[in-house]
Amino acid sequence: MTNTAMEAQSTSAQSRAGAPPPRTTEVMVILTARQGVSREQIMKIMPAELRATVRLYLDGKIRQWYSRADGRGVVFFLDAETVEQAHAMVDTMPLSTEALMDHEYIPVGPLMPLASLIGTGAV
Repeated sequence: MTNTAMEAQSTSAQSRAGAPPPRTTEVMVILTARQGVSREQIMKIMPAELRATVRLYLDGKIRQWYSRADGRGVVFFLDAETVEQAHAMVDTMPLSTEALMDHEYIPVGPLMPLASLIGTGAV
């Protein structure tokens, strides 16, 4: 069984058992250059984007940041409890305001099956 299938099965079992959904502690944001956007367009905005990124990091809003291995963008883990909070942060960044990047938002939190190790109602 794949990890995705196990997670879906676990989530389904939790829903049936009446367990609350996992608490969101961060939002992973995958930023990818939009189709048809040239490297030159991105590099023109990059100095302002880097300043905005560092500002968010120094403000404690970006917990982790990575380059995508395929070279098409970045991945941020943001200190946000909702996708809406993450959107509000990313939407102010220069590459976003220029509509050069696509964004995927994924709320993440504690691994739910771990709660079973310490008893019911632990989370």
